[in-house]
Amino acid sequence: MTAKLLDLLIAARPRQWVKNLFVFAAPVFAVRFVEPEVMLRSLLAFFALSCASSGVYLVNDVVDRDADRQHPDKRKRPLAAGRLSVTDCALLALGFWIVAAALLLLLRTPAAIVVVIAYIALNLAYSLYFKHKVVIDVLLLALGFVLRVLLGGVANHIEVSPWLILCTFLLAMFLGFSKRRHELLVLENNAHMHRRILSEYEPYFLDQMIAVTTASTFLSYCLYTILTPTFQYMEATIPFVAYGILRYLYLVHRREKGGDPTEVVLSDRGLLLNLLLWIVLVFALAGYSR
Repeated sequence: MTAKLLDLLIAARPRQWVKNLFVFAAPVFAVRFVEPEVMLRSLLAFFALSCASSGVYLVNDVVDRDADRQHPDKRKRPLAAGRLSVTDCALLALGFWIVAAALLLLLRTPAAIVVVIAYIALNLAYSLYFKHKVVIDVLLLALGFVLRVLLGGVANHIEVSPWLILCTFLLAMFLGFSKRRHELLVLENNAHMHRRILSEYEPYFLDQMIAVTTASTFLSYCLYTILTPTFQYMEATIPFVAYGILRYLYLVHRREKGGDPTEVVLSDRGLLLNLLLWIVLVFALAGYSR
């Protein structure tokens, strides 16, 4: 029984909840993060979205279980490995969505409910159909990150800067194309067996897309900090963003990483330290500007 509970926890992928920290972006950049009510509402939104995303991951595992068995790493997932059944995953997904609904009701913000429903619908559409459409698959993944940022805004009645949305979208595109490149190289001739869309991609094309999104992400962030800064001396954070992007590129091209952005960030000391320093600086500058 204990082993099965552990497998259920693994299948829910709580480590991926790190991505939902984007919910806090709007309150931080609006310099509202120290307000107790804002932090409480942001936490409720974060856990609601995390439960919703775990439900999506479980459904995705059900849809991809046969393809996952062809992947050197994903075949170890509980469902693909046969340690969990489809029914187990379906019931757990339903349970997560019920919890997410309860947390959203506590927010009493209809717009937040709409955003989370849109997030679930977007990801289900991706899992069931659009993940087989070249470029659109990465676009939809990027829109998922935009919805995370928007949730943090609507949950706290904060207007989200278009620059923040643009930076988030481009960064997610960069990570998405890097992930496709990693999958293509690691799986080699079996790539199409794991993910059909990989037969439409090839390294040179992905390198071009990565180059475009890398430059666009960095330039957009620079313009954001200089033209419409949300707190004083925001441009001081630019070097950390530059290093983070370039370090990630190094890991993608020289260390053949990038398959799981969360894993890359958490496992690389240089990248993790840089991220922590960026967070500390952003909080310090935002606090100074209050």
